Amino acid sequence: MGKSKKRKLAQITHDDGDQQGQNVSYQTVEDILARVSKPTNHERPESQKQENKADGDEDETWTVVGKRGKKRKTDNYPALVYAESHKQRSSLKIDDLQKLVLYCLADDSAPQWISIRHHFGIKKAVVLFVPGLERGMFDGSVALNAPEKSSQGEEPGKKSDVPAGEAASHNVPSSIAVSQAHSSPHKSASPDDYLPVRLAADELPQPLKPLADCFQHLWPVQAPGDDSRVFSPLHMMLNSKLPKSQDQKKAEKATKGPKPVSGQYWQNNRTPIANFICSKEELEDSDFVLHPAWFEDAAGRAREVKRREDAKQTAEHGWKDTEVEKLDLACIPSQQIEQGSITAGRKPFAIDCEMCKVEGDTMALTRISIVDWDGSVVMDELVKPDRPIVDYLTRFSGITAEKLESVTTDLATVQKNLRNILTPQSILIGHSVNSDLEALKLTHPFIIDTSVLYQHPRGPPMKSSLKWLAQKYLCREIQKGHGTLGHDSVEDARACLDLVKMKCEKGPEWGTSAIYTESIFKRLARTPPTGTGALADGAQGKTGAIIDHGSPEKSFRQMATFSIGCNSDAEVVEAVKRAVSGDPDGSYIPGAGVDFTWARMRELETLRGWKNDHRYDRIHMNNDDDHENPTNTDPPPASLAAKVTDTIAHIRNVHASLPPCTLLVVYSGTGDPRELARLQQMQRTFKAEYKIKKWDQLSVKWTDTEEQAMKRACKNARRGVGFITTT
Repeated sequence: MGKSKKRKLAQITHDDGDQQGQNVSYQTVEDILARVSKPTNHERPESQKQENKADGDEDETWTVVGKRGKKRKTDNYPALVYAESHKQRSSLKIDDLQKLVLYCLADDSAPQWISIRHHFGIKKAVVLFVPGLERGMFDGSVALNAPEKSSQGEEPGKKSDVPAGEAASHNVPSSIAVSQAHSSPHKSASPDDYLPVRLAADELPQPLKPLADCFQHLWPVQAPGDDSRVFSPLHMMLNSKLPKSQDQKKAEKATKGPKPVSGQYWQNNRTPIANFICSKEELEDSDFVLHPAWFEDAAGRAREVKRREDAKQTAEHGWKDTEVEKLDLACIPSQQIEQGSITAGRKPFAIDCEMCKVEGDTMALTRISIVDWDGSVVMDELVKPDRPIVDYLTRFSGITAEKLESVTTDLATVQKNLRNILTPQSILIGHSVNSDLEALKLTHPFIIDTSVLYQHPRGPPMKSSLKWLAQKYLCREIQKGHGTLGHDSVEDARACLDLVKMKCEKGPEWGTSAIYTESIFKRLARTPPTGTGALADGAQGKTGAIIDHGSPEKSFRQMATFSIGCNSDAEVVEAVKRAVSGDPDGSYIPGAGVDFTWARMRELETLRGWKNDHRYDRIHMNNDDDHENPTNTDPPPASLAAKVTDTIAHIRNVHASLPPCTLLVVYSGTGDPRELARLQQMQRTFKAEYKIKKWDQLSVKWTDTEEQAMKRACKNARRGVGFITTT
């Protein structure tokens, strides 16, 4: 141990002598520690203020006192410092940025990838989510300058004799260009893929140059996901995991499959069942055929009639609508509702159907099961399809030729019976009910879909299976015959019913990430305001604001203390200023402003076609042209450069408006997701067709080539960027 220390001290002496061009000797321990305490040339302050100080006298910031050379800091101004000696072996994750915020404002542990001097001096934090920015803009693979006529007289668009590799690296920071060369998905990660890159204005494209005035480094930030999916970068930033005890961790390791939810600290919030009925937008997102009652105006109803005619979903094609003329007919007078009743006068029914494959490559109803709120069976019928059956799908449906041999009930009879059961007060419950109603050729306005009610842990468009939900929340094993004897539709219907009952008892947040995580705003609310002592019971901790396009108070369920909706990025900038500084009269936001602000700018991602929209036109899904995404390419370089210029100007405007001692984090969330979205849609089309068509009849083929292409696209889509600084 002594020899190791001697070698380290000798190395310090040797390095210093080499740097100064002379021999240096240290006579005392104080001299050695004074040498070690000085910042080395590897340390890179993130803030402009700290960079300016680096040019001055080091003694203004650090002094050495006492017999053992203890450091005493005379300047308490916060600063971020990156050193190459930091322990970083992979790209930053979005939750690393979140933990940085929580370390500065709350009680999280110190990050290992960057140093924060005087972090207790940071008073506020602002996080800007700017999808549409990507590393390709910095490494030259995404053109941000309009093509110009060259000195040799070449016209724009004409191919150049310059090799592609040289053209790509022209006017590109060398470290970013090196990183680009190492980014092949077939190679192991290179340090250039995850280490930060120093920004230099003279090496950046014109639209990006202002970033170098605000930030020191570009940080590669990896979005959450796996080999074929990218999970929500928004939720990853705004939700933090709840701490777990050692006993809880051991119990989870010993449990196979989905981990049951204990709800040990959960507070029940009984909620009427009507609160969980799917909205019109949720039904559209899940590909439901909408009931006419959803369209109150004549123009909207006419458009839906035309759409259903094109999709062959009218009465002429066997479709029926339940007898509900207006949505208001479902309302029950309050005096007729029993106090504390969950059903509140409504009549819930849980439904599950089994289907088989018939001629014409379509699915047909073979069994329908309905149970009421008490779990009693209201209907359990086998149904004879009107077309010859090609595949009974026994491994899923449990239906065999023997079971249907003597069945005479047809679809029209089932529709008639259902229309007699379902009234304006009826609520239809099920899992992925759109498939059941499509097989029934029936529409009803009031639906509760457990695949929507219980969100997938990674967010939409993914949905959890009913088997997984029953095991996790009901501690019940269902569908044990899956793949062999098939499902029991009565069992599945009761599982859906019990999941909804549990939701009504526990409250709207049950089954969401609130069980495993808590909002970053909630965590900050437990932290005393800066400069105060412990938080007293009932006192308000640190406050936060969410700023987004549209109505963030609806999208984020009033997660933050304050929410501000905007219609443009320019309005987002003004809203950030308002949230940080507060309203002069304190009309909405107190005069001191909030402690944490999260805001999203959306104009760049909209221009580039990055905006996620999970609605698909089923009428045209099988058209060959639809497999080529028309928005898979960027707009002209001049248009893109103009929008990037505006976006960077907005970021710089926010930076300039922030008060001293404020942490600013900017992150893109993802890289370019468009190719991944195109391949995912292609895979969905393949899976849907593969169930009912032969291989040579498929409009798209999914082979290992497409699978590997998806993995490469997903890797690129997860490569986001980030910027951090203090003001």
